[in-house]
Amino acid sequence: MASAIHELIDTHVHINYKNFEPDLDTVAANWRSAGVVQLVHACVTPADFPGMQALADRFPEVFLAIGLHPLDVEKTWKEGVASQIRAYAQSDKRVVAIGETGLDFFKAENLEPQEEAFRAQIAIAQEQDLPVIIHCRDAAEACRRILQDVGSVKGVMHCWGGSPEETEWFCDLGMYISFSGIVTFKNAQLLQQSVSIVPSAQLLIETDCPFLAPIPKRGRRNEPAYVAHVAEKVAELRGLSEADLAALTTDNARKLFRLPILKTDCL
Repeated sequence: MASAIHELIDTHVHINYKNFEPDLDTVAANWRSAGVVQLVHACVTPADFPGMQALADRFPEVFLAIGLHPLDVEKTWKEGVASQIRAYAQSDKRVVAIGETGLDFFKAENLEPQEEAFRAQIAIAQEQDLPVIIHCRDAAEACRRILQDVGSVKGVMHCWGGSPEETEWFCDLGMYISFSGIVTFKNAQLLQQSVSIVPSAQLLIETDCPFLAPIPKRGRRNEPAYVAHVAEKVAELRGLSEADLAALTTDNARKLFRLPILKTDCL
């Protein structure tokens, strides 16, 4: 981990997973010690949202997104889900984004139901003036087509793993690009090339915990404190100091998600 502590924002976490239940207070102490001052908790299904709200009650630095993951669409997307997402977004001021939504063709190219749910959630984001958190796996061309079609939308390509060409597509559409622990992997040379071409104003970092722990924690349960390792690698790839990279990505996260500066944000 970086030797100095800088303010960091982990823009994508899932700390509601069961493998955090036994030691979540310790995990929170770890992220605070690592300089993580705010976290955005993504949602994979609205059924999880009440539990996410309880976590945000417990940890005031946690902010929320509400949405339905593309891999849950076929069994979960039905009449009323869009209304449920909209209602949660309207009723809880801690909701700072819609998602995660998007497209995932890694296992099956079930475009029609995924696209229907993706478009509906983008529409909610536009209605509520919220950014959208986009999951895009093996689906860059389709995702690009939809974003071009729906018009003005702000958001982030989360846990980005695309090629430099695909990175340019989404940067040109005004999307933020968020890098996870994948960028630290030895076989991620193509993704590492993408890091240098993202405009400074569109760069974010995340853990996507509990998945994809970065080197040197690879193989362990990922946790928000490890976003410091992502920051360290992205700073190296962009030729920045860790302090400058932390300041840049923290400012970007606050702008995209309109996060307040909390009174507890002091190191």
